[in-house]
Amino acid sequence: MLKETVCVLSMARTKKVKVSGKFGAGYGTNVRRKFVDVETKQRRKQLCPFCKKTSVKRNSAGIWFCKKCNKTFAGQAYYLPIK
Repeated sequence: MLKETVCVLSMARTKKVKVSGKFGAGYGTNVRRKFVDVETKQRRKQLCPFCKKTSVKRNSAGIWFCKKCNKTFAGQAYYLPIK
């Protein structure tokens, strides 16, 4: 007997729901939509207030690090304000 292997892509249905696909159908649409907004803002590189380059990454809640000027500083929890 030959066993057939079926390739199942577990993350294939996240095109529309983006990073909130990990929650499945739970938590409701509006909560997941707000989560996507915050999550995408905090994951991308932010503008450094010191050297004005887009090279700041979030280390933890409120702790930010700029790779260009090598500074660690405190800011808002999820994303830095745009001035």
